[in-house]
Amino acid sequence: MGRGKFKGKPTGHRQFSTPEQMLAGTSTRPRTFKREEAEYEEEKQEEESEEESEDDSDQKRKGTQGIIQIENPNMVKAKNLKAKDVDMGKTTELSRREREEIEKQRAHERYMRLQEQGKTDQARKDLERLSLIRQQRVEAARKREEEKAAREQKKAETRK
Repeated sequence: MGRGKFKGKPTGHRQFSTPEQMLAGTSTRPRTFKREEAEYEEEKQEEESEEESEDDSDQKRKGTQGIIQIENPNMVKAKNLKAKDVDMGKTTELSRREREEIEKQRAHERYMRLQEQGKTDQARKDLERLSLIRQQRVEAARKREEEKAAREQKKAETRK
């Protein structure tokens, strides 16, 4: 039957196997997963055999490799340390940034301690401001009390 100008994608024609087909082994589904797994196992075996052959080749080197020992100073060799070999007592050197960060934190803590004790210039200024504000509040409260007492006196005089 003609479908016109546009055709459906091949993913639209999915066929699912029934449980009976799967048990009978007559499923039309391709067995790609098992093939891929088998290929992976073969590759793994090949790599193992190559490693064994490389061990043999270390004894017999090609060309001038056996004669000349080449040391590349730029090549970084990985240092694999085992957990039992690590020295826990050894302290590592801190980088400049880490040292500066620690010094900065200590200086800030020291400053905050002095600030709490009132020994810094800023703390002294803050305490002076606080004492001034307290005096102003006390004076304002006294003034309000006097005004309130004066109002009550006027009310008492007008009632008489």
